[in-house]
Amino acid sequence: MTYAYTIIYVENVVDTITFYESAFGFSQKFITPEKDYGELLSGETTIAFATFALGNSNFKQGFEQTSRTKKPFGIELAFTTENIEADFEKAINAGATIYEPLVEKPWGQKVGYLRDNNGLLIEICTPIKS
Repeated sequence: MTYAYTIIYVENVVDTITFYESAFGFSQKFITPEKDYGELLSGETTIAFATFALGNSNFKQGFEQTSRTKKPFGIELAFTTENIEADFEKAINAGATIYEPLVEKPWGQKVGYLRDNNGLLIEICTPIKS
């Protein structure tokens, strides 16, 4: 078995992919003609987005939608970088909001948390050095 995708349900797939391109430097891999599903080139595991409407068609029992105004879900996407201050600032300039500022952990790793254009938690961190 292989971990293939993380799919996040959002209001607008195109706006979200555009945000991730601008904020984090990822590239669009694919968007359906209906613009209800899209993927980013993000490494070995694909980050994908689907509309709330598509989610509602998949999940007859419903689901909790992402929100910029409510507390974020207890899940995050984590991105590592060697240029954490610059990449953190780049994401903010693209519209991300600070959830927790950059700090250095006792083990030497720098970590900060943002919220994306949908309210999802994003961790920006330096790689853990062993």
